[in-house]
Amino acid sequence: EKVLGYFINNAERMNYAEYLAAGYPIASGVIEGACRTVIKDRMERSGMRWVFAGAHAMMSLRSIDLSDLWDDFLRYRIEKEKLRLYPGIAANDDSMSISLVA
Repeated sequence: EKVLGYFINNAERMNYAEYLAAGYPIASGVIEGACRTVIKDRMERSGMRWVFAGAHAMMSLRSIDLSDLWDDFLRYRIEKEKLRLYPGIAANDDSMSISLVA
């Protein structure tokens, strides 16, 4: 009964023919592949052990990198650090520059 209710209440979201015609993936393979690429390949390397906070941080950074958003992320983090370290200086104050050393 509960399963039938779910299908009845969500029938409008299950128009798979329309989704396929629009080119959307309807199988779980895309998500499973992304999970393998983002999570499993990095988190299950030999000898690695993770606590939740460290694993969450690593997955977040890996997702940013794989999405080609690293430069945007660095700019964001630098601005956040400037505000944290120098709260009296306006965020858009260009008179102070911080350079990164690789």
